[in-house]
Amino acid sequence: MSFRSVQNLLRLSAAIVLVWSLAACSHGSGDEAQPAPVVIADHGQLQVPVKSPLRSELVVQPVEMRTAPHAMVFPATVEADPGHTANVLPALTGRVVELKVGLGDHVIRGQLLAVVDSGDLAQANSDVAKARDALDLAKKSLDRAHGVQQAGGNAVKDLEAAQSGYNQALAEFNRAQTRLTAVGGSGSTRTMNVVAPISGYVTALSVSPGMYVNDATAAMMTVSNLDTVWITANVPESDVGLVAKGQLVDAILSAYPDQVFHGRVSFVSPLLQADTRRDMVRVAVANADGRLKPNMYANASFSIPQPAQVFVPESALLMNNDSITVFVEVSPWTFERRTVELSYDETAGARVVKGLKAGDRVIVKGGVLLND
Repeated sequence: MSFRSVQNLLRLSAAIVLVWSLAACSHGSGDEAQPAPVVIADHGQLQVPVKSPLRSELVVQPVEMRTAPHAMVFPATVEADPGHTANVLPALTGRVVELKVGLGDHVIRGQLLAVVDSGDLAQANSDVAKARDALDLAKKSLDRAHGVQQAGGNAVKDLEAAQSGYNQALAEFNRAQTRLTAVGGSGSTRTMNVVAPISGYVTALSVSPGMYVNDATAAMMTVSNLDTVWITANVPESDVGLVAKGQLVDAILSAYPDQVFHGRVSFVSPLLQADTRRDMVRVAVANADGRLKPNMYANASFSIPQPAQVFVPESALLMNNDSITVFVEVSPWTFERRTVELSYDETAGARVVKGLKAGDRVIVKGGVLLND
């Protein structure tokens, strides 16, 4: 290469270095050319400067204090209300000659359910007839004693004896007649009519035509009025203290999963079931359409009152490793990450039981932009 060529190359290199130097000086002169920081981290706190674009993305709100009840769900079954259930007992022993109803039939109060041929009823009728005859005789004796006494031919003691005999005969007649009326007898027949004590459905039946009813304490059948039923929940011993009479309850049945039945706690058993360590809690539910049938399965959701607690929108919650956190504003546009513990999530928003208090302000929108 000639000396002139080397000289030209050196001049070109010097020119390029000069251009680069001027460019560097032009870019480095003046603070206004430096970009504003988005976030400034300082000892665990994140500050969003005035000119940070995040200020237009973050939404900060105070936490909400709310007294929302907590729903606890327990398994349950449908039962007939014992207050509207009647066992039909035979007034006397005998043989069933006619059965007028079947299992599941609807009956009205006073309707004939069965006819029983009863020797005891025949005896009761006989007792009334004998008591009536004895009363008639005693009445005649008393009238005769009055007549003789008025004629002066009878002692006072004879009249008193006749009066006592009449009184005893009247008492025996009244006893026999009352017993006959109580067992539903009339006249001299030996057939006993068994009628429905209440309106409802025949939910249990233990007799059939031709069967002898030998135990007057054993129910022939059971009639239940199902206009109102009980949904009986099995509440564990550990949760019994949270349940009280009058609490609102929503029930969902396996047969009707898309429908919610509403009621209130009517009864909390004073005794735990020894084998299951659970308490029987009954809820009265209207059943005018008869859709709820005894022995159906259900899930009963109890509204358990809660003290005022902190709620935040779910958008405020951020995952940080294995913890749930929120960004809390400790001073204007300065935030710190705080771990929170959540409780139940059956209501709108997230219920916070630890980590926040009334008056705290948290980022409810855009916090993910700081979650790095």
